[in-house]
Amino acid sequence: MSSSSFSSIISNLKPDLLIYDGFQPWAPKHASSQGIPAVLFATSGATIMSFFHHGYTHGNDEFPFPAIYQRDYELKDLKAQAESIKVKDAEEGFAFGIFKQSRDIVLIKTCKGIEEKYIDYLSILCQRKMVPVGPLVTHAKNKEENSEIKKWLGTKDQFSTVYISFGSENYLSTEQMEEIAVGLELINVNFIWVVRFPAGNDVRVDEFLPEGFLERVKERGKILQGWAPQAEILAHSSIGGFMSHCGWSSVIETIYFGVPLIAMPLKLDQPINARMIVEGGAAVEVARDEDGRFRAEEVAKAIKTAVLEKCSGEGLRSKALELSQKMKMEEEEAINEAADQLWKICMKNHDNVQFS
Repeated sequence: MSSSSFSSIISNLKPDLLIYDGFQPWAPKHASSQGIPAVLFATSGATIMSFFHHGYTHGNDEFPFPAIYQRDYELKDLKAQAESIKVKDAEEGFAFGIFKQSRDIVLIKTCKGIEEKYIDYLSILCQRKMVPVGPLVTHAKNKEENSEIKKWLGTKDQFSTVYISFGSENYLSTEQMEEIAVGLELINVNFIWVVRFPAGNDVRVDEFLPEGFLERVKERGKILQGWAPQAEILAHSSIGGFMSHCGWSSVIETIYFGVPLIAMPLKLDQPINARMIVEGGAAVEVARDEDGRFRAEEVAKAIKTAVLEKCSGEGLRSKALELSQKMKMEEEEAINEAADQLWKICMKNHDNVQFS
């Protein structure tokens, strides 16, 4: 949507409040010009937001939380990716200026139980009160079309299965898929692996896997192409770990369901998200070389640590469940607090307009 079209829409609708995100950097200015308060909804976590806001505000000064950092290859990839992302009608510095345009508060998709110190630091950096809205997780539902997956999971022992998915916008190379496949063969673990290819690619999964792989793992592995009911899978008692790209929604879901994370971040905010959960004690990250490549042995080692080894697996699972409980305890209170804060902004604006 263009800036001019948006201005016409809110002029016609005359809303009491506008909630915007980072891809409408012009939205709060248009709202303000029409006397409408605008509040930012930050859909990423507080850790990544504070990490990059710190760099924007303090330059090369060290980030105050040493567990959160970027490796050289991640920084190089991020710069290349950032240059390719263009937001229409954005002004220079829009990525952090949008915080200061937010009226009094910033809504953020997170919980104090997992990111409290980063929420507090972000509030200092952007000079706005951070209002967590909770996890906003879609709860698992019993659906007939997913009965085959649940039936298969029901044949596996508790915590014996690793769920592997890299989100809806990430596509692994043939080399990466082969390394994961070989890693799975190095250890005797059950798995569900969601595989995706770019739209329009008419390919077979076995073309990207070692020869004979599907036959060798057919009793303990299930490969799903395209979409999978992630919440239902993570909620199942047989799941002992989630190998993920660490997109924020996936991180939130794995914490919510108390599943240890096997972190394999690919780009953008994902490495920082991964390190935050590793710091929290509920994740292990797959080791890589200096160029960012991972090997089958490291894939196997990380899965073994999270799922197969009793001591380390129980430790990760215990911490994941602890974070899950904190998140669920805050869930209702957080959304009620957010609604209350938005109501106060609307009433304050209404009073100001009435007496102006």
